[in-house]
Amino acid sequence: MLRLGSEIKKLEDNGIDMLHFDVMDGIFVNNITFGLPVLKQVRKVTDITLDVHLMIADPIKYVSSFAESGADIICFHLESSSDTLETIRAIKSCGVKAALAIKPATPAESVFEYLPYLDMVLVMTVEPGFGGQSFIPETIDKIRKVRSRISELGLDVDVEVDGGINDKTSPAVREAGANVFVSGSYLFAADNMAQAANSLKEDMTC
Repeated sequence: MLRLGSEIKKLEDNGIDMLHFDVMDGIFVNNITFGLPVLKQVRKVTDITLDVHLMIADPIKYVSSFAESGADIICFHLESSSDTLETIRAIKSCGVKAALAIKPATPAESVFEYLPYLDMVLVMTVEPGFGGQSFIPETIDKIRKVRSRISELGLDVDVEVDGGINDKTSPAVREAGANVFVSGSYLFAADNMAQAANSLKEDMTC
């Protein structure tokens, strides 16, 4: 955290397209991370797309604040207590892209009714709350179902995956229809971050 600015510069220098910014409140998930003050400072030092993932209990309360603090995309969980459609509309009203996340146990079908209003669906491939977890293979079928429904509706909606994404797991989620990959441990532990990022990329956003 004390070197956050230089770490963000490393992402830019190694061809990373987005910064995935996890916000955890200790209620929706057990962990607590950073919030609005950190996001404001991050926005000051980079033009990289900020993909803000709200793992919080009542996200609609904070949509405008995160938008004003520099978020380009705001993602919240279907399992949160906020009304889903109202929260999507609140995000859109701020001029920010809206994304909806689902946990590994949540059925793919639960997001179908919201697809026409979304820019992205995030299929969590681990349980939200902590980094460094192992990829859950059963989530691949959910990715495929979400992508299939998007195609059936003729929509332009990204499918994002987050959790245990590396050069071993990325081919399967890519084949299933994911086109935005979130990777933390794999990239930052790599001897060559650019090479690691390129191993995940194939006409997609990383």
